[in-house]
Amino acid sequence: MKVINFTEQNSVINQYMALLRDKAYQRGRMVFRRNIERVGEMMAYELSKTLDYKKKKITTPLGSIEMSLPKDDIVLATVLRAGLPYHQGFLNVFDRAENAFVSAFRMYTNREHTEVGIHTEYLAAPSIKGKTLVITDPMLATGGSMVAATEALLKTGKPRKIHICCVIAAPEGVEFLRQNLPDDITLWCAAIDPGMNEHKYIVPGIGDCGDLCYGEKL
Repeated sequence: MKVINFTEQNSVINQYMALLRDKAYQRGRMVFRRNIERVGEMMAYELSKTLDYKKKKITTPLGSIEMSLPKDDIVLATVLRAGLPYHQGFLNVFDRAENAFVSAFRMYTNREHTEVGIHTEYLAAPSIKGKTLVITDPMLATGGSMVAATEALLKTGKPRKIHICCVIAAPEGVEFLRQNLPDDITLWCAAIDPGMNEHKYIVPGIGDCGDLCYGEKL
């Protein structure tokens, strides 16, 4: 599995990440969602450089020009609910992509909230056979929900290429993907943080991304 970590290079993504992490800026949900979206837009642009391209003649009012345009059939998939603004950032760039949505969420399996299970109950997706699959989920903590979502999507066909994109990852999640998903996947991360706390939240991270985007849940 190839891992691309944007904290290893200088880019404007780091500015958006600083705002996402700053608890003073987190008070405004609209601003928080927009910064998640902006990270998605920048990452989608970088990912676009790895696609296959073909020449196409474009006619202008004054003549014609040959241009290189992406030829990949892209399916953008996300994990509900925290993935929605991140997904929108990718969709702003890949505006012709098909879309898929998976409900895969963590459930604590003990009273102390230190052990986590993953539950998947909803999938809406086109066939991904022969297409480029881009799966977006802001937080890659244990990796369990991402593996569950990927396995659910793979039931609709075998893609030509898989990209997994997250805002922040924990090393444990990266390793879990490496052990449980095909070797030819590319993992894109805006940051890889040191680890997780006892409740399986990424530290320093940003907190609960879904709650910060949309409010606390029961």
